[in-house]
Amino acid sequence: MTKVYEGKVAHLAINQLSLEVEKGEFIAVMGPSGSGKTTLLNIISTIDIPTSGDILINGTNPLHLAKNDLSLFRRRQLGFVFQDFNLLPALTVEENMVLPLTLDGQPVELMKEKVREIAEHLDLTAILEKRPSEISGGQAQRTAIGRALIHEPAIILADEPTGNLDSKAAKDVLEILTRVNQVSQTTIIMVTHDPIAASYCDRVLFIKDGEFFNEIYKDDRRQTFFQRILNVLSLLGGNVNDLSTIRLS
Repeated sequence: MTKVYEGKVAHLAINQLSLEVEKGEFIAVMGPSGSGKTTLLNIISTIDIPTSGDILINGTNPLHLAKNDLSLFRRRQLGFVFQDFNLLPALTVEENMVLPLTLDGQPVELMKEKVREIAEHLDLTAILEKRPSEISGGQAQRTAIGRALIHEPAIILADEPTGNLDSKAAKDVLEILTRVNQVSQTTIIMVTHDPIAASYCDRVLFIKDGEFFNEIYKDDRRQTFFQRILNVLSLLGGNVNDLSTIRLS
C-alpha cells in the first residue's frame, strides 16, 4: 500500500509497503519518528484509507464496506490500546471496559459476566467502581486492555501501549498481551519505540521513510532477540543512542 498526504507539499507517509500477518501472531512495528508506523496502524484500523493498495482482514476488505457495516466491522473485529489510555473520565472502570458491548446492544447479564471474567484476569476486580482519575497509569492501561478484549476481537492494534508507564507497569502490560496472544490466539500488531517491549513479540518489522527496512523473528532466548533488535535499530538510525546500555530484567 501507499499513503500520500496532500497539502502545500505532498508527504509520502507509506511507500509501496506490503505486510502479511498470520492469525495469532504478535508483531511489533518499529522505526524512527516519522517513519510511518502510526499511519500504518491507522490504515489497518480503517481510521485512515490508503492512497493506493488494499487491506484484507480475514478475507474481508473493510475499505469496500458501507459506512454502517464498516463501523460494525471495526467494533467487532478490532480492539484498540493507545499510549494515553483513551478512557472516558466520567465512566467507571467497569463502564469503560463494557463500552464496546454497550454499543453493540449486548444483554446486561452477558456484559456483567464478561467484565467479571476479564477483571479477574487483569487484576481489576477491586477497582471496578473507580473512575480513571482515581487509578494508576498501570491500572488505566489494564482497563484499556480489558476494553479491547471484551468483545473478543480478531486483532488488537496497540500504539505505544507502554509509552506512559513505569517499567513495572510496562512489564505487567506486556505479559498480559503475551498471555492473551498465546491463550486466545488473538493477533496483536503493536507500534513501539521500546526494544524491550518489542522483544516480547514473535516478529519485529522495521520501517524507515514509509518503506520496509528489515524484519527479524524471535529466537529461544529473549536476551539475544533483544540484542538483535538493538543491532537493527542502530543500523536504522534515529534516537537509539542510549539503547546499548539497556539490559532486560
